[in-house]
Amino acid sequence: MKMKKVLAVLMALTLVVLCFAACGSNNAGSGSTNGDTIKIGLSGPLTGNNAQYGIGVQNGAQLAVDEINAAGGINGHQIEFKMEDDEADAEKAANAYNTLKDWGMQLSLGTVTSGACIAFEGLAEADNMFVLTPSATAVEAISGDNAFRVCFSDPQQGVEAADYIADHNIATTVAVIYDSSDAYSSGIRDRFVAEAATKGLQILSEQSFTADTKTDYSAQLQSIKSSGAQLVFLPIYYTEASLIIKQANAAGLDVMWFGCDGLDGLLRIQNYDYSLLEGVMLLTPFTATSTDEHTVNFVQKYTEKYQDTSTLNQFAADAYDAIYIIKQAAEQAGITPDMSASEMCDAMKTAMTSITFTGVTGQGITWGADGEPSKPPIVVRIENGDYTVLQ
Repeated sequence: MKMKKVLAVLMALTLVVLCFAACGSNNAGSGSTNGDTIKIGLSGPLTGNNAQYGIGVQNGAQLAVDEINAAGGINGHQIEFKMEDDEADAEKAANAYNTLKDWGMQLSLGTVTSGACIAFEGLAEADNMFVLTPSATAVEAISGDNAFRVCFSDPQQGVEAADYIADHNIATTVAVIYDSSDAYSSGIRDRFVAEAATKGLQILSEQSFTADTKTDYSAQLQSIKSSGAQLVFLPIYYTEASLIIKQANAAGLDVMWFGCDGLDGLLRIQNYDYSLLEGVMLLTPFTATSTDEHTVNFVQKYTEKYQDTSTLNQFAADAYDAIYIIKQAAEQAGITPDMSASEMCDAMKTAMTSITFTGVTGQGITWGADGEPSKPPIVVRIENGDYTVLQ
């Protein structure tokens, strides 16, 4: 009799263990949880040459998460937020995706940079995981119907830049310097050149460089000087732009400079003569000196929380808005933690194309089924070592 009781207990324990094992197997890597929180993950460069961008995104997103949680969360549920370091590397971004998926990620901010996001989003598309990248600009970064973005795409920036220059009569003759080895730079350049032709802008000189030749621009600058172009378009990052502008000054090249969001960071270069940057114009979704209510509140809260203004950039603003965009869409879609990642994604796809969002990086932003945002561009000019918003 005692033996029968022992066997019965052992059988019961075995069933319990099998039950837990089965539950663990069903949930592992599925992006669904049995908890009462909504898990949002992303990856980005927290170390390496692009760490300033990744840290800005991490800070901006965390600030929004803290505010939303303090106000009651999403549909009454708290947010859990986790970021993995991918060093802006595609392979590491893919590894980060799998790590976050095992953690239980249900919604995602994708990644910070384009190359990494292409790898990350490809895995997310296969899993039908929702992605809203704050700052990955390449077209391929949101190729699936599961993916959206906060920032302009590379082609959009090229079109908007050409339109602004032409429509505001800033210049009629233009030169271009771009990085032919970089997808971001080449993508913007291609659409700028095409749009410039339709807007009557004359491109008198096109000059390129590569990752292996981005220290000496004397030949490119001499060609531009000889062309007589009034304005030089720089669809590049601020590090290279700062060298070009410095070398242009030494060469006696007197032109206007116009760039895109990659130039955001010029005013944070240490030991640089900012007077050389006077008059530089750029498209940017965010400037900390803006006086609109959303920006003033964001800058104040960000500064109070992190103290470090070196990461108070467009990446931080994009990520801050991204979390609030997810909140608005998730509340419209009725998202709850017990839904699988795929169920959430299907609901979010519909919600994203029906919401209108106003935040730090734009007013009245809407999204199409292609995941691209529709919003007016912001153009700023550097004056007296600071940004001034142009009308």
